[in-house]
Amino acid sequence: MPLNEGSQHDDAPHEGFEEELGAVLRSTGEGFSTDGRRELVAGGLTRGRRRLVRRRLAVTGGALALAAVGIGGVYGGSMLGTGGPAKAAGVAAVPKPTSGTAKPTAPSLEEKRRLAMQQAEIPVKDIAAVIQANTPAGQWQFEGLDDKGQSALGVYDDGGGKASLSVGLYRAAGGEGEAGTGQVTCPSEVHVSFDSCTSKTLAGGDRLMVIQGYEYPDRREDTKNWRAVLLTKDGFLIDASEHNAAAQKGSAVTRENPPFTPAQLKALVTSDDWRPLLKQLPELPKPDVDPGAGRPGEASGPEIQATLRSLLPKGLRVTEKDGDYGYGFMVLDDGKGKSLVEINVQPNMGGALGDLFGSGDVTTLPDGRKVKVTQGSGEKGGAGVVSWGVDTMTPEGFRVVISSMNAGGYHQDATRAEPALTIEQLKAIALSPKWQKTPAK
Repeated sequence: MPLNEGSQHDDAPHEGFEEELGAVLRSTGEGFSTDGRRELVAGGLTRGRRRLVRRRLAVTGGALALAAVGIGGVYGGSMLGTGGPAKAAGVAAVPKPTSGTAKPTAPSLEEKRRLAMQQAEIPVKDIAAVIQANTPAGQWQFEGLDDKGQSALGVYDDGGGKASLSVGLYRAAGGEGEAGTGQVTCPSEVHVSFDSCTSKTLAGGDRLMVIQGYEYPDRREDTKNWRAVLLTKDGFLIDASEHNAAAQKGSAVTRENPPFTPAQLKALVTSDDWRPLLKQLPELPKPDVDPGAGRPGEASGPEIQATLRSLLPKGLRVTEKDGDYGYGFMVLDDGKGKSLVEINVQPNMGGALGDLFGSGDVTTLPDGRKVKVTQGSGEKGGAGVVSWGVDTMTPEGFRVVISSMNAGGYHQDATRAEPALTIEQLKAIALSPKWQKTPAK
């Protein structure tokens, strides 16, 4: 079937997570910039949680930064371009010299990497040809066939209803296969809602993840999003995402499921036909430090989990846990229902003191520590979900913020009347001196 330019696809900017994620990416490295006032005030746990999930379900290092398709949870939608030169929302251009004596600010490594990927010169028609050659027969309409870039977007119709498919080609951060393993590791259902996810190493060393989820975390529409991501052993990522609608968002569902089965998605991303195109991707600047490392002074996820576990009241069973630098979570069950607990441990946060503790239920302890208590409905929670939180900071700027929900995860309905930990128990955990003794690597 010939390659034809087709109908328009909804490529409007996405709300919520991607907007805040862009702010995180524009900060220096993985640092929690105190200039991001809105994000700091909105929720202390946001950065750690999203950084963790991003590594579990994201493509890093591309001009598009993250091909974070809408697999429920905190994911809001695909950042794959619609063909043509890669477009990254919020990518800062290299500053131009002014007429004065001030020197331009050097672009960050993240900006350099994104700008490098904007220079991808793969003909979109070549990406579309590989897609068409490795999928079942049907009518295709592709966008931007005369453009060049690193992704292609098409609408497919096999007679069962139109469906969108996008494929992006990237280099993993660091340029080696090991650097992208988090991007082909299934996320936790605590944060991401999906029906099925498999992750495995294939013969030859490539790694594959196939996930069947939803475009909207709250299922307000029946748009499904199925995705396959291949990480080659030499550090390339092939990311294919399909929907059971003609567009990712703003288009009516046309069929019960996306057209290609998990096996067909696997066949698409593992095709040898991608090899000549992958070689056309530009080299990326090498990171100066391990992109998976935390900020100086941040404890690792396992260290935070160990300290949190030692501070929990007896009688609580941990059914799931995970974490990243500065962040950890546990799902607790005392026999009365599951309850999610999340915690951030952040040194050097004194610059945000006024924003974080300038209003609300704030108490100052005799030693100068600030304690703020919040109680309300759960963030992105399901039916009946409430969330209790305690935010603390020492005069030196050492912050511990902890929250607990009466549900086992985001977008899940309440499993119990109240969270498993009381406000007083949350205070005791957050104010424990053990946190400042938690070893940091």
